[in-house]
Amino acid sequence: MYELEITKQFSGAHSLTGYPGDCRKLHGHNWQVTVFLQASELDEIGIALDFKILKKELNEVIDRFDHVYLNDLDEFKNCNPTSENIARIIYTELARRLNDGRIKVAKVGVEESPGSRAYYYE
Repeated sequence: MYELEITKQFSGAHSLTGYPGDCRKLHGHNWQVTVFLQASELDEIGIALDFKILKKELNEVIDRFDHVYLNDLDEFKNCNPTSENIARIIYTELARRLNDGRIKVAKVGVEESPGSRAYYYE
């Protein structure tokens, strides 16, 4: 099994409905997203997946989160834009785009501040 890892950042704001502390107020983060991809085998030239393709796909998925108020996005109409939910949404979209039997999105991590990270995987 082969595993690839890439990391990308975006800046966004959110507020957490129902949270009993300061996070219920509007505030922002420089979110760091890490994607782990697994491949059961390499292609004919020895690559699991071209990093260029993986970066392009991740950029397309998270660009809509960059410099916006996350609560306004359709993805968060029925849930808070927590690190956990952001990780799930990114995982689901990347898996839809990339999983093909040989390649699988293994896990997505979202860090909202240094040392505070949530992961989602299936």
